[in-house]
Amino acid sequence: MLDINFSDVISTLESVRTQLIVMAAVLAVALMVTFVTNKRTVKSVGIRKMVHAQTWIVTLIAIVVAVSTMLFGPLNTMLSLMSGSGTLSERTIAQTKQLAADIEREGIVLLKNEGDTLPLVSKKVNVFGWASTNPIYGGTGSGSMNDQYETTSILQGMADAGIETNSELSDFYVRYRADRPQNGAATQDWTLPEPTVDSYSDTLLSNAKDFSDTAIIVLARTGGECFDLPSDMSKTGDYRQFGPGSSAVVGKDEQSDAVSVYHNNSTEYNDFEEGEGYLDLSGTERNMIDMVTSNFKNVVVVYNGANPLNLNFVDDHAAIKSVLWAPPAGQTGFSALGEVLTGAVNPSGRNTDTFIKDFSKAPWFNNYGQFQYDNMDEFAVDTNFAGQDLHVLPSFVNYVEGIYTGYKYYETADDEGAIDYDSIVQYPFGYGLSYTTFTQEMGEVTYDARSGKITFDVTVTNTGDVAGKDAVEVYYNPPYTDGGIEKSSVNLIDVEKTKELNPGESQTMTIAFNDEDMASYDADTAKAYVLEAGDYDISINASAHEMIDHQTVNVAETVTYDKSNPRSSDVTAATNQFDNIKPTFETLSRAGHFANFSEVTAAPASRSMPEEYKKTFVNASNYENEDDDADTMPTTGAKNGIKLYEMYGKDYDDAKWDELLDELTYDEMNQLIAFAGYGNAAVASIDKPRQSDVDGPSTLNNNFTGVGSIGLPSGVSVANTFSKDLAREFGETIGDMAHEMNVTGWYAPAMNIHRTPYAGRNFEYFSEDGTLSGIMAAQQVAGARAKGVYPFIKHFALNDQETNRVAMLCTWADEQSMREIYFKPFEMAVKDGGATAVMASFNYVGNGYSSANSNMLNTVLRGEWGFRGFVETDYFGGFGYQIGDQAIRNGNDAMLATIEGANVITDQSATSVKAMRTAAHNILYTAVNSWLYEDGQPKIATPTWKYVYYVAVGVAALLIVGLEVLTFRRFFARRKAAMQVG
Repeated sequence: MLDINFSDVISTLESVRTQLIVMAAVLAVALMVTFVTNKRTVKSVGIRKMVHAQTWIVTLIAIVVAVSTMLFGPLNTMLSLMSGSGTLSERTIAQTKQLAADIEREGIVLLKNEGDTLPLVSKKVNVFGWASTNPIYGGTGSGSMNDQYETTSILQGMADAGIETNSELSDFYVRYRADRPQNGAATQDWTLPEPTVDSYSDTLLSNAKDFSDTAIIVLARTGGECFDLPSDMSKTGDYRQFGPGSSAVVGKDEQSDAVSVYHNNSTEYNDFEEGEGYLDLSGTERNMIDMVTSNFKNVVVVYNGANPLNLNFVDDHAAIKSVLWAPPAGQTGFSALGEVLTGAVNPSGRNTDTFIKDFSKAPWFNNYGQFQYDNMDEFAVDTNFAGQDLHVLPSFVNYVEGIYTGYKYYETADDEGAIDYDSIVQYPFGYGLSYTTFTQEMGEVTYDARSGKITFDVTVTNTGDVAGKDAVEVYYNPPYTDGGIEKSSVNLIDVEKTKELNPGESQTMTIAFNDEDMASYDADTAKAYVLEAGDYDISINASAHEMIDHQTVNVAETVTYDKSNPRSSDVTAATNQFDNIKPTFETLSRAGHFANFSEVTAAPASRSMPEEYKKTFVNASNYENEDDDADTMPTTGAKNGIKLYEMYGKDYDDAKWDELLDELTYDEMNQLIAFAGYGNAAVASIDKPRQSDVDGPSTLNNNFTGVGSIGLPSGVSVANTFSKDLAREFGETIGDMAHEMNVTGWYAPAMNIHRTPYAGRNFEYFSEDGTLSGIMAAQQVAGARAKGVYPFIKHFALNDQETNRVAMLCTWADEQSMREIYFKPFEMAVKDGGATAVMASFNYVGNGYSSANSNMLNTVLRGEWGFRGFVETDYFGGFGYQIGDQAIRNGNDAMLATIEGANVITDQSATSVKAMRTAAHNILYTAVNSWLYEDGQPKIATPTWKYVYYVAVGVAALLIVGLEVLTFRRFFARRKAAMQVG
């Protein structure tokens, strides 16, 4: 949800400053005239009263005019947004609730299950852990749930499944604390409430043991927008979007002025020692787990969160027999947890991330979080956010691991003998258990070298005793030359999910992909994708670490996908576009069994931006438009009679577009471009009504009216299902809800990469793997598009941490990792999902703002991938580097803004107007191909605020006329009386 903060208020006042000054001046003049016109200066009562009356009538007229220019000018967009409407039907509500439960049923992952502890034998259980009474439903910021709808809690989900829980324990936790600490954009409270062990009375524990010999421990971690999870709990203020803030660790009931705090649960010890992170257990949690495992012989751990928790403790306690990962379930999904515990549902989820035992062994560990440049003071920005004065310095993050993100490092390093795998990895990517057993038989792999098509069948058979679903995971291992193109030895290329199979039942699934999908990007020599000659091992796996079966495909000759031979999915061949921002640091290499690991994964040796990149660094302090004298001024304001609805279904390059675009005025284009926050503007000349775009990765939330939809499970939950069908249904359901809420655009799905488990918005992103993220994203996009809704695939690109995201965060990555990992989901969402809207990111890509990177937005997105539609900034707060003029000249078409600022295009040169015309074309192409235009010209509804305005102006007009009549009557009466006296 959009937080209203002090900086927004200031910006709003700035946008209407002229009108406020005029009103203040008119009032001052009116008061002065009233004061000066007195008995001593004007003897005639009639004239004196007439002057007073006319002065205030003129003042009233001036105020009405000033307010009108505010309402129809700077405040127009915001007021229109506040006039939205739409409610969900009971049928749609029921369908959405069902989908939420279905996703969570397949999104819950069974990580451990010794002695068949699950499903539960007893339907009576003790549920320990404060989080059991305050679970995580989604995320904060754009991932917030809408409070119009009831939520199903973990305990309610258990009760609905027939499980009786110990209410004495639950009451104990609620008494300790009833509400969850809040993390917002301005301040964060990272406290993990948990009663200390000494607060559990002997009676409470004795009663619990009498109640049941089975205990469930619930642990939870939150995440959200505007901050990352602290990897050092002694410095929680270091992980904020604007740069470092003050931190404090205080007692349970103590207060602090710090913007980021943690409250210890005990006065005797700290929950976290220096260097321990939020994804480690707190000291109080460790003590609670020790207590429970000492008193109960059957213990189930339920982890509720999107970011993989350090679960290395589970193997230290023999009593912990089972572990479930239950990611954020949305508003009704926790009914599935109870069903999984009882066995009514057989878990079939798979890990979308690798669970590791020691974060410090990860290649990203020293290169994530808070790094500010020490030589960029001249580009600093002084601003205010939520009442906090901020001095923002350009910052940076180095993607030193290259292509070796997540499992691609751990599995490859294991194959190279570079790590002790079992001491680092606890639960691999793609891992997940079931209550039944399956076999997967791999049919013969066929490879048609001419077409490049690789196909084979996989037959899945339920060999156990209960019904269940299974995931088919397909990987490839390409040929690798030491010191050659970097390649992971394990690469996911496709997934499928079976239907529910009864015991003994089988299902055969066909796998098909192209050999070019296994090509690696060679940024150094070929500067293109290359499919090297050699043997490619194609396997079906139980996880990234456990192979079930494999066969070999031989590529006889190396294929280079250059300009003369582009990949079949590319419009133009991919070739180097980012040599101008090539990192100056060395990245991780597989060469010599990862011989450079220690050197390249160390913390940055320097915090200075290299001079070669500093010279071309741009923000608002030094940006200047550069016009092309060869550009000719486009036609504007023509009277061609073309209406936007006539363009529905027409090709982007249809000649009729030029006729329509000629009709647009400069101001109309500016309105479309500059005020695209949460919708796109009405355009009178082409009879275009205003359209609504709303936020929420798992829901639809109108931040201005409060109207919203039911919250579905998180992106992680969806990805955990490994189900294309559920991802598609997710998109379709969003589309259905959008229709009923009169919405045409959806600010989602989000598909940045889980580069680190500490990233704040991992809950809404899908996975550490680019391909799995792309599969899920493409399905959600296709589902929403099938309903006539345009999803904004976001945040393009490299927006993989929240720390410093609006502090000119320079994100440095080599081109191979950009294309193979971080761009991959967006590429698939465009090519396979048909995306027609993109949201760019807050961060810089290299040393330039992502929304002004022409190579990325024009050459790669549009030129190579064939994207047609519009690109919009993330929230346009200015922040000292967002400039509308710069954005439209580099492929970004619209500003996510609602109030006037640097979003407004001020340059009226031919170069600028030409860029505006292109941007307007892109916006209108996407807008017209929405459900709103399916049946021709849509109804142009007048916003509610305008009706109120017209009534108010009418009343004011009548009042003014009445005052004038009254004033003149009194004036003539006084004059007549004066004449009679005289």
